[in-house]
Amino acid sequence: MEPATADRFDDVTTMLAPKKPAAVGCWCLSYRLEPRENQSLGPRERRDRMRALCGEAVSPGVLAYDAGGDVVGWAGVAPRSQLYTFEHSTKIPHVDDVQAWSLWCLKVRAGHRGQGVARALIAGAVDYAIAQGAPVVESYPVDNRGAKVDTTMAFVGTRAMFEAAGFRVVADTSSTLAGHPRVVMRSA
Repeated sequence: MEPATADRFDDVTTMLAPKKPAAVGCWCLSYRLEPRENQSLGPRERRDRMRALCGEAVSPGVLAYDAGGDVVGWAGVAPRSQLYTFEHSTKIPHVDDVQAWSLWCLKVRAGHRGQGVARALIAGAVDYAIAQGAPVVESYPVDNRGAKVDTTMAFVGTRAMFEAAGFRVVADTSSTLAGHPRVVMRSA
């Protein structure tokens, strides 16, 4: 597991760039930016914004690699205070005054799913956040109760996935994704 730094930007691109270069992909910025700014950025600006984030002292996420050194996963992790959507959400509550970090996005490359990459990403993101001074890491997965989650919405993870990683539910939300309620979970 490695932080997504400027020297690893090609790997960040492998994980986050849309398949069609002219498409406006998320680049893991949608929860980070104020909605007006998020909607105003075109494909090049989104890429450039993520490149700039990778050049900052605190990385915008972590990358997972296979035994051969190929990038196979991404996890977005940052202080909740830097994530506009979560910081200002009326649906996902602030649990307390602790300056929590948020782990909001998990992405595993096709061909590498079902091999423990997501589990490793969660552990790596928590380790990175704690090393940066995070008092606690929280996530907002769906509580799908074993039901299938649409793959386009699976990036938030599931309650069971985070429970297996040692997280516990600390609050319910009024947020849903792909028809499933979301919960606030925190690392133990």
